Formats: sequence, C-alpha cells, structure tokens
Amino acid sequence: MNDTPGWASPGSAPSDGPDGDKPRPAEPTSPQDGPASKWSKEQPPPAQWSAPGASGPGQPTPPPGRAGHGGWGGGPGVPPGRPQGGWGGGGWGIPPAAAKPGVIPLRPLGVGEILDGAVSTMRAHWRTVLGISLAVAMVTEVTVVLLQGLVLNTQTTTDALSDPSATVDELTSALAQALLDSGVILLVSLLGSFVVTALLTMVTSRAVLGKPVTTAEAWHDARPQLPRLLGLTFLLPLLAAALVTVGTLPGILVTVAGASQAGASLALLGGLGGLIVAIWLMVRFSLSSPALMLEKQTVRKALGRSAKLVQGSWWRVFGIQLLAAILVNIVVSIILVPFTVLAAALSGDGVSGFLNSSADSVGWTFLIITGIGSVIGSMLAFPITAGVSVLLYIDLRIRREALDLELARAAGIQDYGSHTPGTTPGS
Repeated sequence: MNDTPGWASPGSAPSDGPDGDKPRPAEPTSPQDGPASKWSKEQPPPAQWSAPGASGPGQPTPPPGRAGHGGWGGGPGVPPGRPQGGWGGGGWGIPPAAAKPGVIPLRPLGVGEILDGAVSTMRAHWRTVLGISLAVAMVTEVTVVLLQGLVLNTQTTTDALSDPSATVDELTSALAQALLDSGVILLVSLLGSFVVTALLTMVTSRAVLGKPVTTAEAWHDARPQLPRLLGLTFLLPLLAAALVTVGTLPGILVTVAGASQAGASLALLGGLGGLIVAIWLMVRFSLSSPALMLEKQTVRKALGRSAKLVQGSWWRVFGIQLLAAILVNIVVSIILVPFTVLAAALSGDGVSGFLNSSADSVGWTFLIITGIGSVIGSMLAFPITAGVSVLLYIDLRIRREALDLELARAAGIQDYGSHTPGTTPGS
C-alpha cells in the first residue's frame, strides 16, 4: 500500500524484498549446546509456525485500522485518533473495507470514484437532483430562446462577418454586436450555473453522509451564502477575461499605431499568454465554490482555501475536471445532435439549408427544438459538473485534513478512527 497515493505511512518505505519484513525465529539454546549461536538439533515441525501477520499462539491479532492504508501514526501532521501501525507497513493481512455511509467511501478517492460518486448522487437522489437541474435548465433555456428570437440579431451579425466585401466599419460593428450577444447569453448561463451550484453542492454534501435531502432543505442550507456565491460566480469569469484583455492590449495599441502585422502577432502572443495564466488561476480557484458553501466562508477566504487545497495537486485537479468536462460534452453532444438535425429538417430548407447557414434555419422552430435538446442535456450535465467539483474538494480535504473523521461522526459511525494502536507486523 506504500505506493498508493495519499495512503503511505509517514516515514515508511517499501520492503527490500519479499522476505524483507518476515520475523526470524529465535535461536533456541540449552545448557548442553554450548554457544548460543548454534542451532538445536530438534526443531519444531513446520506446521507449528504461523505466517507473519496471521493470528496464532503468542501473536497479537491485528487491530482494526483505517481501511486500505499503511498506518498514519508516527509522522508529523498526523491527526489525533489515527490508528498507528496498521495494515500496510509489511504488506501482510487483508485490510477492512472503508466505511461508506453514502455515495463515496471515506478515504482518498480515485478518478473513477469521483466520477462515479457524482453519478451515484444523481441516481440516489434523482427526484431532488433532476428536479433542480430541470427547473434551472428550463428557465435558462427559455430565456436564451426568447432573447435570440426577439432581441439578439445573431444571423445578421454572422452574415456581416462572413461577407468578404464588408467594410471595416461593418466588420467592427458586427464584431461588437457578436460580443454583446455572447455576453448576454453568458450572463444568463452564469445565473443558471449560480443557482445549480448552490443547491447541488448541498445535495452532494448530504449524499456523502448517506442522508436524504429535499429541494427545500437544500435551499434552506444554501440561502445564507447565496449573495457571496453570486459575487464569486461573476468574479472568476471577469478575472479570466481581464487577464486575456491585458495580454492582448499591447498588440492592439501597436495595431492602432499603424504596425498592423506586428500588432496582430503581438496581440496573438499576449492573448495566448493571458489565456494560460487565466487557466492556471481558474484551476487554482476551482474549488472555491464548495469551500464557500460548505465552510461558510467569505469570497476572499474561499479563494484562499481553494488555492491551498489545490497547491501541489494542480495537474490532478486540472486532469479530473478536464476529463469530466469532456465526458459531459460528449453526453450533451449525443443528445443535441438528433435535435439539431430534426430542427433543421423542420425549419423549411431542411438539413442543406442549415449547413448553408440560411436565414430560415434559425427561426422559431429551430430555436424551440434545439432548446428542448439543450434542456435535456443541461439537466444531465449540471449534476455531474457540480458533483465532481464538490467531491474533488472533499477528496483533497480527506487527504490533507482528515475530513473523513468528521464525516464519519456526522454520518453516525461510532468509534471511527479511534481504535487502540497495537503491534502488528511491519509497524
């Protein structure tokens, strides 16, 4: 178990060989044998010797320890109540299973367990989870469809940007309109994400303890932190946008001064650099929402807590969230493609008209049918995205702060992690 991430005993090391930790039998002596270094001619039969780690005459029975690890005692920073010695030091014995009051076992989690925990939360509390997701997705999508159909002039903007004979003023106006349209849709999406994050964070935290939760209970738990979460929801995208803008600004200034080719190259490089910094910061602060909601923190302290938890695990957090995003997008795309094809077929010019970006292909029929597909996709995507974030936060706190002890007590597991240390092989 020493090679398992997060579970190695402090200061322990793997055995040098298969017999490195086996205890050797003492050399029996008798008054007639002379020097104590000689072996007796009469040895006990092999059947009387027990394998190291097995219970036998004169051997203590290994105490029940923390499931699946090689012992926590004896090292710096070990929380009180951790069993010492334990099951993994010499590799002998079978550790007991980890306590699992809810959707995850109370121990450091693997990538598959985090993804499975998010899906298990959706299955175990499907009425609450899917009810919240469906309500938010419907309100969000209806708002977007109405904006696209009545207010936003998306097709006109697209035609202007794709027109090779358009003037600079027309392109500038179309680009500004496109950014405005995208900003309005992003604003609506952020508001929907804000509500879903607040409620599903509370649902997932209850699911970890194996406790049921209703929408009303989730709302009651989340309500005190909603203003702070709203500020955090808008702060992070604004921070990312500011970094990219700062990176491209020198190139834009050079372009305005007259050196268009050099300015474009400088803007591209600066924007790329700003994007890299923005991604690094977004991953570093990606656990601030569960920290804010579950620890009742302020926005500033939640950002600091996320940075502290992610420190040293940036690539792991980035990889898990990227994998979750890819899986969610695949699921959503599988759902959206049939609705998009159906919408294009029913919009007047058929699929060929949609592929040619005709004006009729983005009418009300197209918007409504694709909106239904988006609602179904969002209803499934919201719980997975929110669940992975919360379970990542819990996993890192278990690894670094022994949160599993508090979770076990909250779940009503008696004497979890408080067994008396004993002497075991390899301890």
